[in-house]
Amino acid sequence: MRSARAQWPAVFLDINGALIHDSWHRDNHADPARMRLAPGAAEALERLAQAPLRLVIVSHQRDVSLDKMETQLQRLFARCGARLHAAYWCPHDSHDLHDPRGALATYAGACTCRKPQPGMLLRAQREHDIDLSQSWLIGEHANDIEAGNRAGCRSILTDGGNEAAWHSEPARLPYAIVTNLHDAAQMIVERHAYEHAEPAPEVTGTHFA
Repeated sequence: MRSARAQWPAVFLDINGALIHDSWHRDNHADPARMRLAPGAAEALERLAQAPLRLVIVSHQRDVSLDKMETQLQRLFARCGARLHAAYWCPHDSHDLHDPRGALATYAGACTCRKPQPGMLLRAQREHDIDLSQSWLIGEHANDIEAGNRAGCRSILTDGGNEAAWHSEPARLPYAIVTNLHDAAQMIVERHAYEHAEPAPEVTGTHFA
């Protein structure tokens, strides 16, 4: 049994793309109640729930009720037999205030939480007794991968075609590249089981019937 001071491995997830269906981002972004899991995401969460891993959302998000979003995510996870342990949101905009795409002055400028910065993961470590060296991040973009790597996690890229410009710097290289979220979950659970397998009992003597 783990002591009260023991640390836990975690899996960090972004809500975009592989976890939440793309239609919500396009059409229902202001209504968290209409979020639905992406194809294969339910099976991935069911698989992750089979291992003692803390599941944590780390996502860029603003202009929506984060409390309602987290409540809906908890419901979606629970339907899969999984538990959402925490959710962290970066509301900041990296665009310049004079960029024609716009940025709210309140959230514009540099921060330590917007990926590829590892701030959300480091906060989760402090607040939820997470062992980052035994944790994983699953993402669709190079910024996700770099954030996980900088925090000391193993980062898995789900290759959904959403990373238009790939870079080969060491900080942005994933531990593995997989096709989808389910394949990432399968790899993590199998790897966790292998690395935390109980050793076979030591044979102390030979006995004959």
